[in-house]
Amino acid sequence: MQTLEKLLKDVRACTLCDSALSHGVRPVVQVSEQAQILIAGQAPGSKVHATGIPFDDPSGNRLRDWMGIGKSEFYDPEKIAILPMGFCYPGKGKSGDLPPRAECAPAWREQLLAQLPNLKLTLVIGQYALKWHMPDAEERNLTETVRNWRAYMDRGLLPLPHPSPRNNIWLKKNQWFEADVVPALRGVIESALG
Repeated sequence: MQTLEKLLKDVRACTLCDSALSHGVRPVVQVSEQAQILIAGQAPGSKVHATGIPFDDPSGNRLRDWMGIGKSEFYDPEKIAILPMGFCYPGKGKSGDLPPRAECAPAWREQLLAQLPNLKLTLVIGQYALKWHMPDAEERNLTETVRNWRAYMDRGLLPLPHPSPRNNIWLKKNQWFEADVVPALRGVIESALG
């Protein structure tokens, strides 16, 4: 097995979907073998593509608030690994960003996850990450899976909706999330980083 340093060099040089991305490739990941928490999100947005900093946008602000941590902890790769399902910004669609590119996860995900032996918790954010990390989830949709989050904690998985401002309507309809899940999330984050 190659070293994480070599693997990250290969990931950052990846051009698998360059021809499909008019704005070019810019893989955005954050990993360290010491990381205790994995954030498995969707794909970087346009702002993250521009800065190269994961969750450097309103979604990141909301996610950090849900987690109850500041930027210094969030951006410490020895505490938190950030591996979206697609490492590059997929572009804009009719109703928001396009889905993560299909080439990325099969090419890199298993290799990178194998380099993270200290993970205690994986935050599974959004439907694409749910399909990868929780393929056996019995619930019919993301809302039901998130509502049943306790059933996955023994496997170190915590399903979450995407923290995007586009999900404000979902959050308003599902006020149980911020009332019940967010306090529990903060508790497990504190315990994992403790």
